[in-house]
Amino acid sequence: MFRGPVCNLLPWGHQRHPRGVVTNIRLHSSSSDLMMMVKTAAEAGSLMTCGTLAGPTSESTMMANGLVSRHAYTVTGAEKIQYRKSWEYLIRLWNPWGRMEWRGPWSDGSPEWQETHDPRKSQLYENKDNGEFWMSCRDFQENFSCLFVCNQVPISLDHGNTPHEKWSQVTLKNHIIPGNTAEPQRQHVFSVPDSMETNNVIVSFNIKPQNVKAKGRTFPLKFEVFKVRLPFQLFGERLPSTFFSTFRIAEKGIVSETTRNLTECFSLSPGTYVVVVSPDREAVEFLLRIFLKMPDSDRNQDSNLNLRPLKGRFLDATQLQGLLNQEFLKGSPGDTFSLDECRGIVALMDLEVNGRLNEQEFSRLWRRLVHCQSVFWNAQKNSGVFLSSDLQKAIQETDFLAGVSVTSELLDLVSLRYSDSTGRVSFPSLVCFLIRLEAMAKAFQNLSQDGKGLYLTKMEVSYLPLPETGPSPRPALLI
Repeated sequence: MFRGPVCNLLPWGHQRHPRGVVTNIRLHSSSSDLMMMVKTAAEAGSLMTCGTLAGPTSESTMMANGLVSRHAYTVTGAEKIQYRKSWEYLIRLWNPWGRMEWRGPWSDGSPEWQETHDPRKSQLYENKDNGEFWMSCRDFQENFSCLFVCNQVPISLDHGNTPHEKWSQVTLKNHIIPGNTAEPQRQHVFSVPDSMETNNVIVSFNIKPQNVKAKGRTFPLKFEVFKVRLPFQLFGERLPSTFFSTFRIAEKGIVSETTRNLTECFSLSPGTYVVVVSPDREAVEFLLRIFLKMPDSDRNQDSNLNLRPLKGRFLDATQLQGLLNQEFLKGSPGDTFSLDECRGIVALMDLEVNGRLNEQEFSRLWRRLVHCQSVFWNAQKNSGVFLSSDLQKAIQETDFLAGVSVTSELLDLVSLRYSDSTGRVSFPSLVCFLIRLEAMAKAFQNLSQDGKGLYLTKMEVSYLPLPETGPSPRPALLI
């Protein structure tokens, strides 16, 4: 689980974080809703950070309850635990300083942990002075001013573990806007094909680090979304000044903003729209991403797997092998999942590190398998086979790899590892590659201090998803 420098997500933060869609969770939600949203975000592999209220001075100071004022904490999980004939909703946090923990209810050594008889107590609770601690949702809401969730793609936080929403990225553009008001505004046109009752469009901006210098600085650009009707659609992304009349009203959405990120969610009717971007004063370099929600008819129905038989049970590698070969593959023996491949998949998806997959872990794996199956079929439409030359396109079409890129040199080595002598890639090989690539990308994001490289301790190297060993003449690759 990620426990790195995350205070850059907060308005007073300074450090780098991965490019992603940032959502501001409202802390006045009920305890059960807040716990469910945090748990959903954690299972999606999201980066979560929160900030304490300001103290009597502008400096970060330790308070009587053990928290540090005006300080960023990592949120690492949420659980519902049995306590006194009822249930208590808990949030788990981590102080990046590695010390100074919460001293109130549910803190390390507190009476609450002594009184609870929840069967998961030994798994959840450790009395260690390592900066990680639990606190109730009520205390969390009273002591923290904000909670941000950062993910590479939009995720639904109000439906629990079920993936009700799927998003496709339609625009990915990196631009520099000169700090000159005489320059024309940047325009980005996109189309909405379907009408939905809920938000169906997300516009997300990420500002390059060099554009965020001053403490407490506001977001350095502005944008608006307008609907484009005929005959203005004929102008493309060069709409004339007559389009922007004082009577034209911009679309309104739900805004989430930090000094580095600006995300707005819209509920738009079908049609053509334009995102108009203008700088504040100085030159700004930014990444723009536009996401469209996919309609129900575009989702693979096989993703709605009945997980009731797995409730309270675990799957080991042997059981997973039998299930995957039964549900996904009925071809030649060479196209089935091997036991070694299933062991590797379990190792990558097993968040509890017990060598087995629980219901939530398997549900997350199943969604990736269904998506991989769609990518695999799409690549075979023309040739009838999936070739190593299709790997680059597969990476681009995989939603859980949004923002991940692979160099041509590395792709050549990957092709040698995952294809046969004819250049053909089987479905199990594609699954292992895409899931391993996701794990390596997240490991890099979590361990890198500057986004450019890594310095790993011996212990950190031992936790990386290493390749299977065996008498293979192919180059050694982590993926």
